[in-house]
Amino acid sequence: QVQLVESGGGLVQAGGSLRLSCAASGRTFRTYAIAWFRQAPGKERELVTARSWSGTSTYYADSVKGRFTISKDNAKSTVYLQMNNLKPEDTGVYYCAADTLHVLAGVRLTQYDYDCWGQGTQVTVSS
Repeated sequence: QVQLVESGGGLVQAGGSLRLSCAASGRTFRTYAIAWFRQAPGKERELVTARSWSGTSTYYADSVKGRFTISKDNAKSTVYLQMNNLKPEDTGVYYCAADTLHVLAGVRLTQYDYDCWGQGTQVTVSS
């Protein structure tokens, strides 16, 4: 059973940066497709970015293109989300997710594709 633990959230001013981390247990983490989702108050959870198991394919929501970058360090079993030029509309709880049921998968684009979730980390961007 893979467990995911996010960290790195916080309060930042608009235009600032944060780097979120998602540490995973389990030796097969390198074979999983991964993603970051977020959920703002009163809104549905939305996909921010997704990465195939190999990293050769990635997806970014239009709202974060050019500002956010997903990366993965297999040696550390950790996924990162680098967020630059943050905007107030980026505020929300950020969740990392992994598809542990389909190894060597490509980019997965819906929350139903992921079976393993972290507890979430709050990101608040002030104007």
